[in-house]
Amino acid sequence: MVSTYTAKYTKIRSGYMGQLVEWPEVVTEGKTIEECRDLLKDALHEMVIAYRQQGKEIPVGGALLEQVPVEV
Repeated sequence: MVSTYTAKYTKIRSGYMGQLVEWPEVVTEGKTIEECRDLLKDALHEMVIAYRQQGKEIPVGGALLEQVPVEV
């Protein structure tokens, strides 16, 4: 079964931080957004394995994000 998760990337001093919206415990950092993306995929894979081993329920993916404009 394939699930899709929503990644959020934030520019930080050392590069980028990546985190999954639906599974906030899956978080990592990389010097470039490409590196961060690869590391986030690895972290997700490892988290799935750990949750299965512990018999925990894996969070459901598929969030929909929308940017809401506001004048400030």
